[in-house]
Amino acid sequence: MDFSETNQDKPIISATGVHKIYGTGDLIVKALNGVDFQVERGEMVAIMGPSGCGKTTLLNCFSGLDNINDGTVLIDQNPIHGLSDDRMSEFRARYMGFIFQTYNLLPVLTARENVEMPLLISGISSREAVDRSRKQLDMIGLLEWEDHKPAELSGGQRQRVAIARALVNNPAIVWADEPTGNLDSKNEKEVMDLISKTNKSDNQTVVLVTHSDTVAERANRVIYMNDGIIVNIENR
Repeated sequence: MDFSETNQDKPIISATGVHKIYGTGDLIVKALNGVDFQVERGEMVAIMGPSGCGKTTLLNCFSGLDNINDGTVLIDQNPIHGLSDDRMSEFRARYMGFIFQTYNLLPVLTARENVEMPLLISGISSREAVDRSRKQLDMIGLLEWEDHKPAELSGGQRQRVAIARALVNNPAIVWADEPTGNLDSKNEKEVMDLISKTNKSDNQTVVLVTHSDTVAERANRVIYMNDGIIVNIENR
């Protein structure tokens, strides 16, 4: 599955009637309850709502990190659920970038080696992976820290490394789950400046989950969720 030039006028993400259920019998939780959702190319969308309302589940299901129980999720007009695990992993590494609240950096690898990972998974040669990861670290102002492991970096530096890793493959879609949740206001601004810059300059689509009104102000639209459904959409 590749991104097609013929679909440029259609939503890059389109979901219809998506259900996600956890548990069995009397203990089921309807994390997503018939969600319809579309995101245009180059759009930044923020997803907000109380804890447990389904925000992270939506992100995981729509990015293919988790399966769905019913409905359809299309990425570039192609259904993603039903792909083999290997094919889905390859597709994510090639076309998607992920930023998490807890950074999810591998502690035994250096900053540069962490950034290289999506490139190597995509089949890029080791030499090219090194060159591209160094350029990405230079862009975010952390090239001098390339040989340092995550434990030797501050929280803000770790998140910037995570952003570099998410962007190094020039993904069509960036998924961000509380990307500033562990940061102070200064680092929050720096991180969102980086995300907003790539969204605008590279026309990358960004879908982010946040509790921060300041972060949500950067988005083109804010999607409000509660109890597994979308309850309001606000254009900015």
